[in-house]
Amino acid sequence: MAKNGCPYGTHRVLEPKGVLPQQAWKIDNNMEIYDNELLIDVDTLNIDAASFTQIKKQANSKPEVMAQMMLDIVARRGKHHNPVTGSGGMLMGTVRQIGTAWAGKTPVKVGDRIATLVSLSLTPLKIEKIKAIHLEKEQVEVDAQAILFSSGIYAVLPQDMSPNLALAILDVAGAPAQTAHLVKPGQTVLIIGGGGKSGMLCLYEARKRAGITGKVIGMGSGEASCARMRSLGLADAVIQADATDPLKVMRAVAELTGGQMADVTINCVNIPGTEMGSIMATKDGGTVYFFSMATSFTAAALGAEGIGKDVTMLIGNGYCKDHAEVALQTVRECAALRQIFQEMYA
Repeated sequence: MAKNGCPYGTHRVLEPKGVLPQQAWKIDNNMEIYDNELLIDVDTLNIDAASFTQIKKQANSKPEVMAQMMLDIVARRGKHHNPVTGSGGMLMGTVRQIGTAWAGKTPVKVGDRIATLVSLSLTPLKIEKIKAIHLEKEQVEVDAQAILFSSGIYAVLPQDMSPNLALAILDVAGAPAQTAHLVKPGQTVLIIGGGGKSGMLCLYEARKRAGITGKVIGMGSGEASCARMRSLGLADAVIQADATDPLKVMRAVAELTGGQMADVTINCVNIPGTEMGSIMATKDGGTVYFFSMATSFTAAALGAEGIGKDVTMLIGNGYCKDHAEVALQTVRECAALRQIFQEMYA
């Protein structure tokens, strides 16, 4: 008879005791399920952008070195919880077994294809083999198994798009959904990292919510990301600038807004050091949403204080109500966006 577990997964915590699985250094990745758990046969890991970028850089973009680093993380921690970035990612797989006391929020049955909407940094994971690493998609093909706690959220994969496309969208579902909540008609919105996966979805939602009286500005560091933003036709202006150079970012936004700056700034970049550019581009009384897991919230808080900037700063919670459906619908509604995502991630 299966053992009874905590809905938040504390029964899996090995080190240190008394914390939740995400905070834990090491968790139990034995794949014998407790009665309130779900067992998943995993075929794809979608690694968090900050984590994937760090691993890729440390491994000099060599897939075999990256694979060994990922295997080592899981072997040491029982989960894919990057010790450098503190972030994880999400997974896609097939439901293999459902505990007798399972109380998930979404109906599911054995054989369903699902994507987890909770971080790999708290998900018990056991990898048998890494079969391929897709450097441009931040996706890893694996033979693996994982456990989902009953408090964990997930989405049954939609039928109208490929699994890999759906996974790429669901990986960043919190960003466009939060953008939809934050942006009001007539506002000026800055999307930093607007040519990336989460950034493009945010561009669409910002354009939709700000309306014809609003202004949407996209920022990217490279020509390719700026070209993607221009091809989408969602931004009123596109800036190519290094987001780690706060004065350059501030001046560029000031020029485009007549010195008024942005009402809302959405930070979607996957590198550290962009906190002050985001803050300085935002007007007093404005809002900065840090979706990126590369953000140092200490740097943001102390930096804003240091320049006397009164802005509301929000942590990039990857979950909000109906976020999966909002993100999927965003791609369904915008043909140009769907084409780019299809080319890059499907």
